[in-house]
Amino acid sequence: MVLNMGRAGADLAAVAGFHASLGLNTPAPAPGTVKAKILILNGADDPFVKREQYDALKKDFDAAKADYRIIEYPGAVHAFTNPEATELGKKFNLPLRYDAKADQEAKAEAAKFFAANLQK
Repeated sequence: MVLNMGRAGADLAAVAGFHASLGLNTPAPAPGTVKAKILILNGADDPFVKREQYDALKKDFDAAKADYRIIEYPGAVHAFTNPEATELGKKFNLPLRYDAKADQEAKAEAAKFFAANLQK
């Protein structure tokens, strides 16, 4: 949702997406229309986000001159910040898994990002 809002040019200072789907269902933004600074924190091994999707996102954001950063956590899959993800993944046979190290690192990155980009 937040990436869709960023791509659509919502009047936001900063958005961060955790295990995000990249918002590619929103039309590519025109140059200069992305107002928010964007941080994407994803598991590098998340099977729900394909490499081609990252390529498309980067192409769109570069063309729009968006201020964005993507951080991928090696070994982490979808829902890595959810402590219940591993059990849910097993229950529903889905590639979900909690990763305490990636969770901690991603939340620290988001805290730094928001501290730097949001006025108090």
